[in-house]
Amino acid sequence: MSPFIPNFIAGKVVESQSSRLTPVFNPATGEQCKQVKLSTAAEVEAAIAVAHAAYPDWAQQSPLRRARILFKFKTLLEAHFDELAKLITAEHGKIYSDSIGELTRGLEVVEFATGIPHLLKGEFSANVGRGIDTHSVMQPLGVVAGITPFNFPAMVPMWMFPIALACGNTFILKPSEKDPSLSIRLAELLKQAGLPDGVFNVVQGDKEAVDVLLRDPRIQAVSFVGSTPIAQYIYETGSAHGKRVQALGGAKNHALIMPDADIEMTANALLGAAFGAAGERCMALSVAVTTDDKVADALVRNLQPKVEALRIGPGILPEGQKENDMGPLISKAHLEKVSGYIDQGVEAGASLVVDGRNYRVAGHENGYFIGGTLFDHVTPEMRIYQEEIFGPVLCVVRAKDYDGAVRLINAHQYGNGSAIFTADGDAARQYSQEVQAGMVGINVPIPVPMAFHCFGGWKSSVFGPLNAYGPDGVRFYTRMKTITSRWPSHHLREQGAAFSMPTL
Repeated sequence: MSPFIPNFIAGKVVESQSSRLTPVFNPATGEQCKQVKLSTAAEVEAAIAVAHAAYPDWAQQSPLRRARILFKFKTLLEAHFDELAKLITAEHGKIYSDSIGELTRGLEVVEFATGIPHLLKGEFSANVGRGIDTHSVMQPLGVVAGITPFNFPAMVPMWMFPIALACGNTFILKPSEKDPSLSIRLAELLKQAGLPDGVFNVVQGDKEAVDVLLRDPRIQAVSFVGSTPIAQYIYETGSAHGKRVQALGGAKNHALIMPDADIEMTANALLGAAFGAAGERCMALSVAVTTDDKVADALVRNLQPKVEALRIGPGILPEGQKENDMGPLISKAHLEKVSGYIDQGVEAGASLVVDGRNYRVAGHENGYFIGGTLFDHVTPEMRIYQEEIFGPVLCVVRAKDYDGAVRLINAHQYGNGSAIFTADGDAARQYSQEVQAGMVGINVPIPVPMAFHCFGGWKSSVFGPLNAYGPDGVRFYTRMKTITSRWPSHHLREQGAAFSMPTL
């Protein structure tokens, strides 16, 4: 019998009483390793009640005290990096160093959130009128929720809850049911850091749990990262129930390769950005757009042997063995989906330069492995260009010139991130101004901003006005209150009543 992954409510590990189960697999072997009981609506409501009861006291704690708990949490995260990284790799499949990288990027948001005493400072204006001062304060919302995807079980939750907690909210996390164990360890480390019971809770579940979070009136805000159809559903449903919603959706990130680009450097950058984490990143560069055929031919010639030489296998190897470049996909169903996209690309007439289908890893024949795949001569009407594959598939699209390339990129429904590879500063500056994407890299393949900036895309890659973490994160998890004050004086007593619109 595989062990059950529990909920974490009111500071304790709590086993769900649900009869609905879903398995958790080791993607490298295809073997079931754990099970998740999908929480009932009543169990989710009970967790909300706990968070709602814990909110008043937590909101009244000083920002400095909340920051000190996060400082302790940061220290505990660093002490447990190896354990946490191995837990991520065991359930997600990504290579160990990538799990360490994910934890590091999440830790950066914790570090940002420890500065909350400064971040919550409002504004003050003296004498806006005679004897009148105005100041603003940023106050927490109440109970907030985060719904997170399988591809970053550590980093994406840490985009959300450190800032939410630092601002004085209580939090309910609904992690992916595909790799949910890390969420419990994070909850345990928060408790060990001194977080009061009920301030951070974890409920395992599926759409039933999500719908409760979207509809319950005690939930004030919902953060989500995942596919665009679900992001749109989250945004529309949560908004219809009066919630503040931040929903980040899918992507199809383009790299524009200019004629003066260093092809070797560019190919290496594309290799890591397209095939790292088996392409299961919303910031993966999955389309390379060239401005003439000579550049495209040179790029494909350089990429082909590199893609064929990718080391693919388990995310953790015995000590002394060289780490693989890429691990398995998350599930058998996703493996079949990505393979199906490659089939569609071939049927649509794209040139299959490297075929990753039917890839086998010795000793792990039942694992969810797929090889790196490279397509050339991809055109905009093809599904492999239009849709997010979320796998290790790189498409080369040939435009006639710079203007045509920019028009093609901007016409795509997604606008999460984009990159340009060039030695021309003017071209880079022009592209960064013209491209319709929320994050732009100049010779940087994965332009994920640091924690003190904001993460978010444009167009169908995001729903809601505010991006993740950074200053937008603080704004999302607080509401502004502006206070205008004056005090009794001899002047006021003589003034009497005023019936016109007050002016200063």
